[in-house]
Amino acid sequence: MGVGDMRNVLDRVYGIAQWAAGACILLICAIVTVQVGLNITARIGGPELSYTLPSYADFAGYFLAAASFFALAPTLRAGGHIRVNLLVQSLSEKPRWITELFCLLFGTVLVGYATFYAGALLHESWHYGDTSTGIIAIPLWIPQSAMVLGLLILTVALIDTLIETLIAKKPVLPDNGSE
Repeated sequence: MGVGDMRNVLDRVYGIAQWAAGACILLICAIVTVQVGLNITARIGGPELSYTLPSYADFAGYFLAAASFFALAPTLRAGGHIRVNLLVQSLSEKPRWITELFCLLFGTVLVGYATFYAGALLHESWHYGDTSTGIIAIPLWIPQSAMVLGLLILTVALIDTLIETLIAKKPVLPDNGSE
């Protein structure tokens, strides 16, 4: 597998994560829309038409967490994470490159650490059969899997970006003017 092939694979993984985040947001919209529709029906039709989606708030929360974690890597690659550009923009290219390398290295270590312990939490939830406390008992390993997968993809994206930055010998993340 060549460098170009690896680039295509990684970009495809980031794209899939982005689409997964978007799908989770759409699922939240669907859940909330159905519940609002049920609430309106109950208001118009009276208490005998009062229905609730069981654990709808739990599901919406799980999808929100999944969307957040799945969106981390594509957002990094697009340069969309909030950075303190006031300081970075005032630096010349070489100090800016060194600063970016440091931040990418520190981020890789920090996110790698978080990924490892989130994976340990996932394993523990699986092992002990932990479930949510809502009306519908959801095995906690299911929503935790999205968190671990999102963190793992972010760790790969940080390593990918770190290597790209080292090879280019200049900052490679787009500057979107975030402050």
